[in-house]
Amino acid sequence: MIRHLLAAVFAAIAALAAPAAMAQGETWRHGAALLGEPKYPAGFPHFDYVNPDAPKGGLVRLGAQGTFDSFNVVVAGVKGQVVQGIALVYETLTTAALDEPSASYGLLSESFSYPDDFSSVTFRLRPEARWHDGKPVTADDVVFSFTALKANSPMYAFYYGNVTKAEKLGEREVRFLFNQTGNRELPQIMGQLLVLPKHWWEGTGPDGRPRDVTQTTLEPPLGSGPYRLKSFETGRVASFERVPDYWGQDLNVNKGTNNFDEIRYEYYRDATVLLEAFKSDRIDFRSENSARNWATGYDFPARNEGRVVLEEFPIRATGVMQAFVPNLRRDQFKDHRVRRALNLAFDFEDMNRTLFFGQYERISSYFHGLELASTGLSEGLEKEILESVRDKIPASVFTTPYTNPVGGTPEKTRANLREADRLLREAGWELKGRNRVNARGEPLSIELLGDDPNDERVFLPYKAALERLGIAVSVRTVDPVQYVNRVRSFDFDVVSNVWAQSISPGNEQREFWGSQAADRLGSQNIAGIKDPGVDALIDRVIFAKSREELVAATKALDRVLLAHDYVVPQWTYRFQRTARWNRYKHPDTMPRYGAAAFPTIWWYDRTEAAKTGSP
Repeated sequence: MIRHLLAAVFAAIAALAAPAAMAQGETWRHGAALLGEPKYPAGFPHFDYVNPDAPKGGLVRLGAQGTFDSFNVVVAGVKGQVVQGIALVYETLTTAALDEPSASYGLLSESFSYPDDFSSVTFRLRPEARWHDGKPVTADDVVFSFTALKANSPMYAFYYGNVTKAEKLGEREVRFLFNQTGNRELPQIMGQLLVLPKHWWEGTGPDGRPRDVTQTTLEPPLGSGPYRLKSFETGRVASFERVPDYWGQDLNVNKGTNNFDEIRYEYYRDATVLLEAFKSDRIDFRSENSARNWATGYDFPARNEGRVVLEEFPIRATGVMQAFVPNLRRDQFKDHRVRRALNLAFDFEDMNRTLFFGQYERISSYFHGLELASTGLSEGLEKEILESVRDKIPASVFTTPYTNPVGGTPEKTRANLREADRLLREAGWELKGRNRVNARGEPLSIELLGDDPNDERVFLPYKAALERLGIAVSVRTVDPVQYVNRVRSFDFDVVSNVWAQSISPGNEQREFWGSQAADRLGSQNIAGIKDPGVDALIDRVIFAKSREELVAATKALDRVLLAHDYVVPQWTYRFQRTARWNRYKHPDTMPRYGAAAFPTIWWYDRTEAAKTGSP
């Protein structure tokens, strides 16, 4: 009786809250776009880019480098190495469409609503949503997941920093309250919440001991997603099988996806061995990030016979900043002139010719590859935004467009090094003999830290160039676990890092460059940027009210970040290079913002597999 009474109370509260929400312009939605309206109407049959009749079946084997010792996503990045593919087991409240920018549609939730001022968001769960043990997905699960992630993950604690409360309104209804208004991205951020089973985590394991969401575990997890863990060998292999009675298999957002019967991840310690595993048919599909491998590594019989296919897919959904990152927490990198000198010493053009087979282009923006990248001098709305923070940003932003130094010839290289020498002297680093020292006689020294021996072919030429300036440089390669721990704790001089950028940036910019993230261990602001001008422009991005304002504010942010020379931009390639054994097919029309989208919308082709040979 008490349980039924409580349910009635919750229903009454929800009913009382509804009129107030509607008064603020709140309506229930099947989907939403960050700016404007979503492409797909209510009741759409399936996304345009999928093959709704794709056959189910087959195995795909994917390679991973490193190891794993946990299935607990809550403490991922804090404790243990979580296995790849774990996202196949769980689901989020909403899911993204791959053919439109920043749009989301209900997955676990059948609908959601938020008021005009974006001060909260409410999700209504699908009544048919089930965990793999048959129990329903409830509002209690959503509240538990939010609480566990925010309490135990520094990344989520920061990402959900503007979310003050998750409250249950009914068995299938939950509301998130925000501490600010006008942030259009917050409802979509909460739609990305990974939902975990409260009853499972609060139960006991096979050993009779209570489960602990704050600790790593190798107990196979309970999920609600299209796959479940089939088998594993700790640190080596994890295999996920398609759930035959998956509750959501007929949802429009899932049509034409999750087509493989089994997805297996096989782990290798070394990138070279990983490539050889592919060539020996131990791995079915791989994305290739090495220009050398792409140019020379796939000349083997199976490729020449057509049994292995190489294909490139344009990357349109993300921009990128990949760079050498000096640690601004270290005294030797606090001066802007020193950081600019590090860029002047980096000869990208020569490296591209000698190491990368001329495949790459130099990155010149924190949003490289997107319309959000700044160019030339600011004008229009972007200039107005910059004027509003003129007292907080470098004066050069208004007078001098950012450019990377250009090398590639002995003459240009010498000119760049001479300019670097001048800047270092201005910053108080003189040459004494062959050593660069400050007024106290302390040497300017740098350790280039990496976790892959292949990085050394890039580090060593850069080391040689820096040593020509009198800088003492060492290269250190450590194992991936030690590398991650050192970067998390900011125990480094210079590392190489990549920040992927979406076509609709928002709250993650605080995590990348915001002052509040600079000293928080494990944050993605690994450079240690603390700048009031940057913080102000991040807020302009987050609170943009139109696409025009978002683009202008992002360009302004980009321009200021570049003016500070916080990083030494590296290189990029605007296509995803893929290699696969010819057993798989994808739709004829690929999603604009999905690149390869493997294995999400692909399927096993038995006809081609018969020619190629079974895995």
